[in-house]
Amino acid sequence: MSSPGPLTGRVESRVRASFAAQTMLATLGASIVELGRGRVVLEMPSDPRFGQQFGYTHAGAVTALVDTACGYAALTTMAEDREVLTVDFSANFVAPAAGERFRASATVLRAGRTIVVTRGEVHAVTGDGKPRLVAAMQATMMAVAPPPAKPDVPAT
Repeated sequence: MSSPGPLTGRVESRVRASFAAQTMLATLGASIVELGRGRVVLEMPSDPRFGQQFGYTHAGAVTALVDTACGYAALTTMAEDREVLTVDFSANFVAPAAGERFRASATVLRAGRTIVVTRGEVHAVTGDGKPRLVAAMQATMMAVAPPPAKPDVPAT
């Protein structure tokens, strides 16, 4: 895809509303840092509730963040009557997920009508402000018709 550009207000509102409906991301404390056509940056704080046995942030939390960034980068390129679902991803961790916060950036590599291929990176940010690469992802996203209604989810 050519270099990312600005979004229309309508597309930005759509992405922000979709993001706000993601309870998983709210639980992680994630927020949108940057939105552009074919590019999204998300951030989440480190939280001991999402730690693994050695005290690093769990790979599941990190992959949820970057998968979501990839999905929304893809959504910014899709027709207004389409939603996005992940078809496949591969994540490679290159360092332990240790930091004060994690920043996931995603870009679209190629956007078709139905399939969008994306690439994402997660950097750990510490007090010194220097980002350190933690994980890289390549993800395939699919444009789908929105479901007629949210599926029933058992109450907790």
